[in-house]
Amino acid sequence: MVDAKGTYALILALDKDTPITVGKLAAFSFPTGYYLYAGSALGGLFSRVRRHIRGGKKLHWHIDYLRQEAKVVEAWYLISGERLECDWYQAAVDMPQAQSPVAGFGSTGCGCHSHLVYFPSMPSFEAFRRQLGGEGLDLRKISLESEGLA
Repeated sequence: MVDAKGTYALILALDKDTPITVGKLAAFSFPTGYYLYAGSALGGLFSRVRRHIRGGKKLHWHIDYLRQEAKVVEAWYLISGERLECDWYQAAVDMPQAQSPVAGFGSTGCGCHSHLVYFPSMPSFEAFRRQLGGEGLDLRKISLESEGLA
């Protein structure tokens, strides 16, 4: 798969309530459930997503701290030269049962409350696509198994 510019959403599963210290933000209690993290990669979308899925040795981004405890179960993406993670966060947090559990998570460079959204059950790809409206028409899933990432 050729690398591209774009926006992505990682869907992570956390199987037990877990306290996690997130970089310089603080320690938070993350409840069991699913998390959608919206990010962008304008210098290599698929490389970035692969790195997040595999986990990195160095804890660079806020998501790396959650990733140590939670498993990526899906990755959604849109190829685009635009930074759309703020729109994606807003679309996700407006979905039923969504909550924004950690202020400033992944959003220190913008005005968003966060880029992390919590769901008690698995968020729906199709519901998220509909929530994005016209922008969601080109939304795709990365198959973790076919990419050798599962």
